[in-house]
Amino acid sequence: MPALLDGLRILVLEDEFLIAMDVEQLCRDHGAADVTIARKLDDIDGRALPARFDAAVVDLMLGDVSTLDFAARLRNEGIPFVFASGYSDPDEVKDAFPDIRLVTKPYSGDDLVEAVAMACGRAKAA
Repeated sequence: MPALLDGLRILVLEDEFLIAMDVEQLCRDHGAADVTIARKLDDIDGRALPARFDAAVVDLMLGDVSTLDFAARLRNEGIPFVFASGYSDPDEVKDAFPDIRLVTKPYSGDDLVEAVAMACGRAKAA
């Protein structure tokens, strides 16, 4: 049975270094072909995202900077993604992104991998 993230190129947008490293390893352990960590929005240049990434894990806040506009860009460019955040007011996210799963910190690795796989159409909701 292939790994849930087999062959995917995944963007991890996370400002906390240790969490970013854990998510990278988790994705690789579940078959991701490539994982790119960006700790701030400036780390992602203006090139077309679909040419570089198949999916993304997005923290809602990078320091004091919201990633909601970037998430809208991902949605507009057709890149499946999930939010992974400790952000305390999820209603704003649910209103703007009702179809995007929010995995709250602290989360289990299985929950995060399953959420990414579901966003990519590789797993069904339990």
